[in-house]
Amino acid sequence: MQDCYFCAMFKKPATKINIAIDGYSGCGKSTLAIDLAECLRYIYLDSGAMYRAVTLFFQQTHWDYRNPQQLQSALSEISIRFERNHQSAILLLNDRDVSSEIRNMKVTAQVSEIAKISAIRKFLVAKQKKSAAKKGVIMEGRDIGTVVLPNAEYKLFLTADTEVRVERRFLQLQQMGQIVDRGEIRKNLEDRDRIDSTREDSPLKCAEDSLILDTSNMDTLEQRNFVLRDLEKKFPRISNFCL
Repeated sequence: MQDCYFCAMFKKPATKINIAIDGYSGCGKSTLAIDLAECLRYIYLDSGAMYRAVTLFFQQTHWDYRNPQQLQSALSEISIRFERNHQSAILLLNDRDVSSEIRNMKVTAQVSEIAKISAIRKFLVAKQKKSAAKKGVIMEGRDIGTVVLPNAEYKLFLTADTEVRVERRFLQLQQMGQIVDRGEIRKNLEDRDRIDSTREDSPLKCAEDSLILDTSNMDTLEQRNFVLRDLEKKFPRISNFCL
């Protein structure tokens, strides 16, 4: 990524903040978070990818996540971490790069079922909180501003029209070589939104102090620059964005 105008305006960091990005699937959370992390020199963490990794683990092993005893034993065998690879972030599940594999439709179809299990949520939320303890983290997901980082200094909630989200997800999967039907994607998005918004444990919802950003008619550069302008306005005394 080329240096942006806003990056040049910030000086060497004195303090750091945490940025929480929540919202529906296909609204651009991951792209925005990655762009901001690259520009601001912050750590990027995709909480949704962690739930996808756990889903993949259970799909590929003999463990039964519906059995409480097996579930606890299985969680003790799961290692998840992020690493930088050129300009992107890769996710390692037990030291294996599963960044592309966790985006297939089989994982997508089951991840909300896995994500609503309290033991799994507690397991991953603990890791997420630990990762953000020293600040300087941009974390995106569905319960970041409300549960994982309720004290984050800056919170965003992304939304977009359903058809825009469907097309974005279709193009993303197409670029990954997956042939999928738009109708299947639409149903999956609607099902996941319903399940995630109504689950008992930490449902998807907008934190009261979040800035709501509709990305329907914004490209990735417009989204990034909008947030950087807002950060500059709200944190004029914090020179902690570019080294």
